[in-house]
Amino acid sequence: MSADPTESWKLTLPCTRAEAEAIDMGEGLEGFDPSPVIITSEEIEDDPLSWRLDAYFSGKPDAAVVAAVRALAPSSADVTAEAERVPDEDWITLSQAGIEPVHAARFYVHTSANKGDVPPGAHAFHIEASRAFGTGHHQTTTGCLLALDAMKVQGKRFRNILDLGTGTGLLAFAALHLWPRAYATASDIDAAAIAITEENAAVNGIALGEGPGALALAAAPGLEHPLLIDRAPYDLIVANILAGPLIGLAPTIAMALAEGGTLVLAGLLDWQAKPVTQAYRRQGLMPVSAKAIGDWPTLTLRKRTRYGAARVTRLGPGGANDAPGFGSW
Repeated sequence: MSADPTESWKLTLPCTRAEAEAIDMGEGLEGFDPSPVIITSEEIEDDPLSWRLDAYFSGKPDAAVVAAVRALAPSSADVTAEAERVPDEDWITLSQAGIEPVHAARFYVHTSANKGDVPPGAHAFHIEASRAFGTGHHQTTTGCLLALDAMKVQGKRFRNILDLGTGTGLLAFAALHLWPRAYATASDIDAAAIAITEENAAVNGIALGEGPGALALAAAPGLEHPLLIDRAPYDLIVANILAGPLIGLAPTIAMALAEGGTLVLAGLLDWQAKPVTQAYRRQGLMPVSAKAIGDWPTLTLRKRTRYGAARVTRLGPGGANDAPGFGSW
């Protein structure tokens, strides 16, 4: 980067829809420090080859950073493009000016550019574009919002919720809005995502903490964190990550889910739905629904109940039902 971090720079490259979707899922962004804000957009409607990415930087990116951004869009290998300085304006607002709000069931997800346009009756979340995945603009996040809303409409009640791979915190925020007395936990493998979730929680009036109605946070791969283990079992787990990790984590996620509990999975493509579902069937979960937005399905599954009705037993010291302990697994 340049010596002056107050300067704002932008690199624009063509890309394909597949490359844009991978970027929106956070693929390839792990090596950036700090990460640029990357916005993907459709140039020609319904043309999978006519997309573009705009990468915004605080400071002029050096050749290595430019090359790393180029690597996100291999289709642009033969395109000549250089980073250009953005005039002294609010470049975050500029980068988000083309991002349309998302209205998914009762939820309205917007950036600062659209904060005054909330439809009557909608519950708004202010989520700025960032290096964390989950602004609501990708089909997988929208699918999860719709799945959560549908369960609320059906009268489902949850007391202990985990958002695994939270990104911006949006899905955890939505779950707490729907079930405001629940214990809620959000985790992510990326510590930066947890920091972003903390910021978004403050903006959206979400209380942080380990009590009912508050959100507890943990940075960890999978469920490898004492907080996540101690608060299990969960009666609702939402995991919007990628198909590979979803399959690899199937035994652990199933173990952390209460009998009769509900699991919402996203981050996979149509052709990946079968192997992901099979991985969870082997762990005693049964498919409930699969609803797709474009090529991206959202799967809802339920864990079999061996003994009586579905329940979550909160176990504190000595076996007492004292929050926030939720037993071990």
